[in-house]
Amino acid sequence: MRLRTGETEAVGWRVVPLGEVVRLLGADAALSGGRPRLIAIDGRGGSGKTTLAALLSAAVPHSAVVHTDDLAWNHAYFAWAELLATHILRPLHRGEPVDFRPGAWTAHGRPGSITVPATAPVVWVEGTGAVRAELAGWLDASVWMQGDLDAQERRTTLRDGDATPQREHVTNWLREETPFLARERPWEHATLIVGGPAPLAHDPRTELVIAPPG
Repeated sequence: MRLRTGETEAVGWRVVPLGEVVRLLGADAALSGGRPRLIAIDGRGGSGKTTLAALLSAAVPHSAVVHTDDLAWNHAYFAWAELLATHILRPLHRGEPVDFRPGAWTAHGRPGSITVPATAPVVWVEGTGAVRAELAGWLDASVWMQGDLDAQERRTTLRDGDATPQREHVTNWLREETPFLARERPWEHATLIVGGPAPLAHDPRTELVIAPPG
């Protein structure tokens, strides 16, 4: 498995049912106090974060997903933690619903807002940079998705294309992502490592490949 310099390769990979991952993350049990459980899903581009969030959300009825890309949109690749904490995680900790329209959405004419009902039992916070020191106190559990860089890059190209503007975007993204993740080292702090792409054969509809954190 080819990884970025400094990232520790997980060991002890095993195939488990999706329901076991829900249990290991504590997403099968309600929290006292009437607030949702907040679980981050982090990983590099092309690791399958959005797909995993959709799988886990479907496995936990009425749970919700927050995409950090919606905070980063026309704002900053990674300097959105304060927006997330102040406008989404804090109200959820108080048991309140979320209806947040980022300033960049207004400035650039993007309609709608980020909404999360107060009744959601679990909120999955999905995106590169979600597992970081300044957000640790808000989160109840977290996932780091680890996979071969070449496979992740192939996935990203299939999804987003290989036109010149996209290549420039990837270059600019990696210029910030690489030092950010090297500093935060989310693979060391996550509750669970999930393969993305997975290193073992499995049924992606009902199973995941996991390892303990490094």
